[in-house]
Amino acid sequence: MTLTCKTAGESHGPCGIALIEGLPAGLRLDMEFINAELLRRQGGYGRGGRQAIEDDKAIFLAGVRQGITTGAPLVVQILNKDSRLDDLEATPPMHRPRPGHADLAGALKWLTNDCRNTLERASARETAARSAAGAVARCLLREFDIEVFGFVRGMLDVIAPTEVTRENWQEVREERDDSAVYCPDDATCKAIIKHIKNAKKEKDTVGGLCETHVFGCPPGLGSCVQWNEKLDSKLAGAVMGIQAFKAVEIGLGSECGRLKGSQVHDPILYNASEKNHSHFGFTRPTNHAGGIEGGMTNGMPIVVRGTMKPISTLLQGMDSVNLETGKDERSDYERSDVCALPAASVVMENVVGFEVAAAFLDSFGGVTMDLVRASHDVFANAARNIVSS
Repeated sequence: MTLTCKTAGESHGPCGIALIEGLPAGLRLDMEFINAELLRRQGGYGRGGRQAIEDDKAIFLAGVRQGITTGAPLVVQILNKDSRLDDLEATPPMHRPRPGHADLAGALKWLTNDCRNTLERASARETAARSAAGAVARCLLREFDIEVFGFVRGMLDVIAPTEVTRENWQEVREERDDSAVYCPDDATCKAIIKHIKNAKKEKDTVGGLCETHVFGCPPGLGSCVQWNEKLDSKLAGAVMGIQAFKAVEIGLGSECGRLKGSQVHDPILYNASEKNHSHFGFTRPTNHAGGIEGGMTNGMPIVVRGTMKPISTLLQGMDSVNLETGKDERSDYERSDVCALPAASVVMENVVGFEVAAAFLDSFGGVTMDLVRASHDVFANAARNIVSS
């Protein structure tokens, strides 16, 4: 069974839910890690008052016994303390759609002049459930020494010069965790905070760039057989599915269009002394492909970048239309953040992890963790000997 996740819940409803299917039995879940990811998603400079209310923790309602998966569908619940969906004073009808949000498109889709139902489901609050699902999937990846690491790369006119490698990523992670905006470069961090402060003064919002790296993937995850089985296609879809994301790049991304082939493609090297590594001895002096060729991992680290637009809810409002009267009015204001880029980087890290875990199980699937390990080990032993010694 393919690893899948569906979510349910409204922003101000009782809870968010993630339904995960396809996990093998026998996977021990690291609850401290999962809840730490949920806590990181709530943090970051620029967040609004909602985060002071919530205390996100994963509650497992099905599919887990004594912290270990049973092989049955797994249900994760994230309670909403700010649950007031049926309180019409707290969550009144919204008739003036916010430009950039799902409000107008949803109102027309469901043939109503009240945007409330659309905005409640379209809200980025949904990402709490998706982040929990990603953290669960990463518990599986870590059993095979596959690690996922994400951070904020930049905003507006500032881009962190940080280089992330197999050798230094854990040090970079420590620097990220010391940053109020989850950016490992101190100068860039200070500039981002300044941009957020200015946006708040101007009653405006800002977005930015996130980046995720995956280390330790064996070659061959994904497929070149069908377009919808390509791992880069699935990663792009998962990242673009995060609220407010407008672009995804893998490796050099759009830069490839400005370079020649000899400048883009990564030469292949082989070192028999490294065949016990996850790349089985096949290395590259560069990683312009971002670890994926032909829809499959090639043994190099996966590198994915995502662009988040500024949040659609502006305190100053924007020109809009009252759907009850048809008259021009300023858009409604719904309590929101000035910047959620740090949180978005956590969401991106976890949705990337989920897709990599799904591709891993597609290659080495089994109904129990022991069978998954056996399948992986048989493949790894064969791959190490594909080149005659």
